[in-house]
Amino acid sequence: PLVLSLWSCPSGLLPLVLSLWSSPSGPVPLVLSLWSCPSGPVPLVFSLCCALVTSSGHLMGGGRGEEIDRAECVIRMNDAPTALGYGRDVGRRTSLRVIAHSSMQRVLRNRHELLNASQDTVFIFWGPSSYMRRDGKGLVYNNLRLMNQVLPKLKVYMISRQKMLQFDELFKKETGKDRRISNSWLSTGWFTMTIAMELCDRINVYGMVPPSSPSPYHYYEPLGPEECAMYISHERDRSGSHHRFITEKRVFTSWARTFNIHFYQPDWEPPPLTTLTTDLR
Repeated sequence: PLVLSLWSCPSGLLPLVLSLWSSPSGPVPLVLSLWSCPSGPVPLVFSLCCALVTSSGHLMGGGRGEEIDRAECVIRMNDAPTALGYGRDVGRRTSLRVIAHSSMQRVLRNRHELLNASQDTVFIFWGPSSYMRRDGKGLVYNNLRLMNQVLPKLKVYMISRQKMLQFDELFKKETGKDRRISNSWLSTGWFTMTIAMELCDRINVYGMVPPSSPSPYHYYEPLGPEECAMYISHERDRSGSHHRFITEKRVFTSWARTFNIHFYQPDWEPPPLTTLTTDLR
């Protein structure tokens, strides 16, 4: 298992250093910021096998909850709930929750389920630097400070600006597209999958599907937008910053051919790459 080493415990923010699970030149430190300060350095051990649970409506009716909860580490996104009868299909445990700045208010509104009852969950927040600034004008930063005061035992982190730039570079490397020039906005799924690859030896992804039958974009919003329509709308729109869901899913499919990533509910495997052969005779 990977160990997240807390280097020191200064007054105020505590740096968390993440070691990549594979790197040609050895471990690479990736700095996040921790808001609570335990007494002395404490190692946080992440697991070998992770269940990454999407928010897709395809999860409903599969009865995968117990299977998901058996994973050493269960990863969820934004404000996706596990109560209200959803547990049978999506599980009840949450080890790590990755949250976008745009989901902050929804998380706070559902704090009794997502925060108060989640003292053992690690929360990682991401957002643009304007939301994370520490001069009193950063909306996410201010809310996280307040959250830490109300729930001091909560394990809350934010992704550093340096790490955000690394996510941008990874997107460009994998797609050939500059995120800013292409008016693309990375999704929480992109951050979550990438973080999972750094923390987990095996990733079981639930609800992430290739183009298939219609389903709600969020399992907890059955009357909300349809998933495929949402993907196509964001992929094609160039008038402003949008998620490139389809592009991201192509990258995840490519990664699954190389890394230990598996897809369930529905169960599928990435198709093999077609090999172009030339008859030289």
